[in-house]
Amino acid sequence: MAGTRAAIRYAKAVLSLATDKQSADAVNGDMQAIANAISDNKELGEALKNEVVKAEVKKTILLQAFPNSNTITKELFNVLLENKRMELVEQVATQYSKLYNIQNGQESAVVTTAIPMTNDIEMKVLAKIKDLTNKAVTVKNVIDEDILGGFILRIGDVEYNASIQNNLNKLKREFSLN
Repeated sequence: MAGTRAAIRYAKAVLSLATDKQSADAVNGDMQAIANAISDNKELGEALKNEVVKAEVKKTILLQAFPNSNTITKELFNVLLENKRMELVEQVATQYSKLYNIQNGQESAVVTTAIPMTNDIEMKVLAKIKDLTNKAVTVKNVIDEDILGGFILRIGDVEYNASIQNNLNKLKREFSLN
């Protein structure tokens, strides 16, 4: 948890600096690339989190992996190196993107369905999103066969559960109370 709080502080500082220098878009592209690369490349993630690997080596790895990064992104690497927090780079990148989206009035929604979304379900989801928020929303579909059918929509802290599994659980609770 302490690492997450630190990552949020670093991300806020980088976003503030990038916004002041009108580079927030470019830095967001860097941060998304960093977060995706680390989550997709197991070896890269392990090298950055490995306590045996020296911080200087971690910085060199990042600079080689992302040679065209914005100067603000490269400065973040320097700050993390100086503060001995190189293992936070993925969390900082993820938090930056979240803060950037909030700053720009964008929200991401996660739609969990039992099967890939059909046009009918997608229309229902978009209608529900319109009811819940006035922000621009990007939708990510997650498949979970345990919900049996329907969908679960999560936007930030708000969740709308229209799954069959949830309805069955409600019925079960009602019958157990009687």
